[in-house]
Amino acid sequence: MTTARRNLSFRTRQRGVAAVELAFISIPLVMFALATVDFARAMFVYDQLAKAARDGARYLTFFDPTIAAEYPTASAKNRVLYGSASPGDSPSPIVPGLTAAMIKVCDRIDASACPGESFGPVVTPSGSINLVQVKIEGYVFTPIFPGVSELTTITFEPISATMRQLF
Repeated sequence: MTTARRNLSFRTRQRGVAAVELAFISIPLVMFALATVDFARAMFVYDQLAKAARDGARYLTFFDPTIAAEYPTASAKNRVLYGSASPGDSPSPIVPGLTAAMIKVCDRIDASACPGESFGPVVTPSGSINLVQVKIEGYVFTPIFPGVSELTTITFEPISATMRQLF
C-alpha cells in the first residue's frame, strides 16, 4: 500500500470520527437549548399569571363587597382569565390551560377559598383596613418539548395578589 493511499484511508476514517464526535456534542446541546426554551416559557407563563392575579385584585379594590349586586366577582375572574371584563372581547384565556375554576376570590364577606386568613377589618397602626385577594391555584404548565426533560408537566404553587380595598 502506498503512502498516498494510506493517507487517504486515514483521512476518510478521520471524517467519520469527526461526524460521530459532532453528533455526540450537538445532540446534548440541542436538548439543552430546547429545555432552555421551555424553562423560559414557564417563567413567562408564571409572570402572566401573577400579573393577571394583580389585575383582578386591583379591579376589586374599587368595589364594596357588602353590596352584593354591585360586587363584580365574575368580571374580576374574567379579567384574570381573559384579560378583559367580558369574555367576548377575548375568546381564549391569557395562558393555555387556565380555567375559571382555578381562580379564587377572597374578601371580608367571603373568605371560604382562603381558610385561616383574615380580610377585614385588619387592624394596622393607621387604622383598620379591608383586604381582597385573588388567587390562582392548580395551574399545570405543559412544555412544548415534553421528551426533553424528565418533567413532562409542572404544577405551579398558588399565585396570589392581596390588596387593600378602598371601602
